[in-house]
Amino acid sequence: MPRKPASRAASDDAVFRDTVRLASALGVGVVNVFSGNPGGGPNATEPNWITCSWPTEYGEMLSWQWDAVVIPYWQDAAEFALRHGVNVAVEMHPGFVVYNPRTLLRLRSAVGENVGANMDPSHLFWQGIDPLLAVRDLTGAIFHVDAKDTGLEPSNIARNGVLDQPPLGRPGERPWMFRSVGDGHDLLFWKRFVSALRMAGYDGVISIEHEDSLASADEGIARAVATLRAAILSEPATASW
Repeated sequence: MPRKPASRAASDDAVFRDTVRLASALGVGVVNVFSGNPGGGPNATEPNWITCSWPTEYGEMLSWQWDAVVIPYWQDAAEFALRHGVNVAVEMHPGFVVYNPRTLLRLRSAVGENVGANMDPSHLFWQGIDPLLAVRDLTGAIFHVDAKDTGLEPSNIARNGVLDQPPLGRPGERPWMFRSVGDGHDLLFWKRFVSALRMAGYDGVISIEHEDSLASADEGIARAVATLRAAILSEPATASW
């Protein structure tokens, strides 16, 4: 039986706080999270990702989510993390209230500067967001970086748009799918991405994340390492597996 929303929220909050305590004890300065997503009102039992401002009820629900739930929760959570010397990196991900640079900066402005971004360009590509502009807009607020690529299928996008969601197991029907680094966007993009991070003052980890259903983990990670090595060190992008 599914857990009730209150028990799910309490359980997830407990995991977050235990993770912050552990990170603090280990000297790890950043914890990666998602923002979460409330329902559309106090009696809702399921999350509600609102992506349209009309009818007006949607705007009212979105205001309630931020004012009554999201900001109060993250103000307390950010303060808790700050007391433990830990920054919170929120991954911008569709389905949650923080899914693009605007919503990330809205949360950061409301709850404090120890909340920033886990920059994962893969979730930005298919929304039509330029990750290079996103990095620029988030200068000083990027705490961690995930390296994951996304391939776009123009014919499927033209037919049904980017929000169409055939199952992940039917890649030929999807408007987009996650790819190994370099298989969705070329080396020039990744060079520009690394340069943008440097100009934004980021000098931390770039963590490879493999979710390419067309490549094994060994294949995908090898290609990702080769692409990122070439992007960072200006070496030829060659891989063997």
